[in-house]
Amino acid sequence: MWAAVGVVGLGFLVALEFAARHYGVPGPLVNQAREVVLPPVSGFLLYGSMGLMMVVLTWRQRAFALGAAIGVDLLILLIRWIADAPVTQGHPFGSGALWVILGTAVFAVTRRTGSERLLLLKGVGLGLLLVTGRKTGDAWLLITSKTRPQVLDQYVATADHALGNPSWLVGRMVRSTGHVGEVFLDSVYTQLAVAAVVVAVYQLRKVAVDRRFPPHHLVRTFLVIGLLGPAIYMIYPVVGPIFAFGADGGHWAVADIWPDVMPPSVGPEHMPFDEITPRNCMPSLHTAWATTIFIHSRRGPRVLRYGGTFWLLATLAATLGFGYHYGIDIITGVIFTLTIETALRALERGWDRSATLLVVHGTVVFTAILVAARYLSTQFAAHPWVFGPLLVLALVSVISLYVRTVRQWDPKPAVAPQPELRPELV
Repeated sequence: MWAAVGVVGLGFLVALEFAARHYGVPGPLVNQAREVVLPPVSGFLLYGSMGLMMVVLTWRQRAFALGAAIGVDLLILLIRWIADAPVTQGHPFGSGALWVILGTAVFAVTRRTGSERLLLLKGVGLGLLLVTGRKTGDAWLLITSKTRPQVLDQYVATADHALGNPSWLVGRMVRSTGHVGEVFLDSVYTQLAVAAVVVAVYQLRKVAVDRRFPPHHLVRTFLVIGLLGPAIYMIYPVVGPIFAFGADGGHWAVADIWPDVMPPSVGPEHMPFDEITPRNCMPSLHTAWATTIFIHSRRGPRVLRYGGTFWLLATLAATLGFGYHYGIDIITGVIFTLTIETALRALERGWDRSATLLVVHGTVVFTAILVAARYLSTQFAAHPWVFGPLLVLALVSVISLYVRTVRQWDPKPAVAPQPELRPELV
């Protein structure tokens, strides 16, 4: 099974590499290979990937791996300094972590056998999947910008009147916080993968002792979201308020009105856009990933639960406040996540009626919202007190069904039997 997954994954990466080369830029494989020596764009993400890989190592091996990664980075930095090759792009550190991951793979193949080798290779694969998923997503986004010359922003912005155009409202709130608030939210938004690594490492903390991975963990959902989300972008291209209605869109924008003036609610149409900006709004994958972090942090200690809640709320504020997404994007992002999370858990524990019902319900609601935002956008704007509550009700229906389903699946705590009182003691 692992060999089949590896072959399919490698074939997909090769296809993306050829697709990216067709448009004159390197694909995920070449970009990843460059980071072995050149200043890595991934930077902190590479150390996060190494952290995931280290869940299969002992504490002594982890200390050695971390020291080796830092040592390699310092050595590469010294060589660049001697060669007078300053870092103009990317991060000065990160290549050392990639060297350690690859070195662990070589060590597993040459010095270990049987289950020990398999466990090490699974750890290496887990670490590489995180950073490779990032490179794959970048290639996907490039393809969306090259192959989808027209976007649907006017339809989504018009339909978003039913929700009160939350991006415009939150955008003004974020702007009022000044430079400090914007920098803070941007740091949360850009370091989402780091938060995911923290939760994933907690979930996988016992792998080195148990010598096996848990049946379901955060990384699986993260990767599936990153794989399926860009495919939907190819069908439903949207660039976001800051580009379609703001200064970042340049002459391609309808007007520079975000977040000061509400967008027009009549006459939406397809609008042409540049070949650079990704069509990565519908659904909001940042919201989807932050929702995944929130869900998987629920079983952790209090500090992890608080962190998951904070990251979700801060990510929602950033996605709307920076003009990257519309309100409907947020709703579809949550529904998208809960549907995928349910399907992945059902694959591990076995499908039943509740799982099938939730996956079908989530898929139907998700599709209905996308179709309605495209073909009923003017009706949404004309009757906000009807369609706004309907959108919220659709989201609540998926959330409530997910909560009920998960509660049925989770084992109930055993209740200790109460001793019977003897008659003479009553």
